[in-house]
Amino acid sequence: MRNYFSTLSGVVLTLFSVSVLAAAVLPKEAIPEKILTTFNKSFPNAISVTAEQKTHFGQELYLIAFKEAKETDERNIIYYRVNGNFYVNGDEIDTAKTSVEMPPASYENLKAAFTNYDIKEAILVVNPNGTGEEFDLVVNASGTTWHISLDRNGNITKKEE
Repeated sequence: MRNYFSTLSGVVLTLFSVSVLAAAVLPKEAIPEKILTTFNKSFPNAISVTAEQKTHFGQELYLIAFKEAKETDERNIIYYRVNGNFYVNGDEIDTAKTSVEMPPASYENLKAAFTNYDIKEAILVVNPNGTGEEFDLVVNASGTTWHISLDRNGNITKKEE
């Protein structure tokens, strides 16, 4: 019986770990309360709200994506610190123009990580406390969707399925 519970708890922990690691996009309900309180004050009519945990310029952040009031509205992207304070707005980049916006090393590093890839989404994150730019990407490689973060030099700092 002890072996059964030991095995069962091991399976449960493994499944929980895999689900946490694979859950790059979070629903509104999973956003920390401090951030959600600040967000709801600024955007009480927001819909289609999702979040992702990110790190930019050494700061632990949450990327919040949403639409103002209607599904036809443009998507907005805002980064918040974990304490609930606003950090910076994210600027979506036209994926056809990413070569103009991103450092040349970005493409070499993406090519090294993925033989064939297609950038589906690109977000520019400008450092509000000084100089520098970093990027968040959604990349499709061999039928798998990846969430990638790049630092100012084009190095991959985070790579999640």
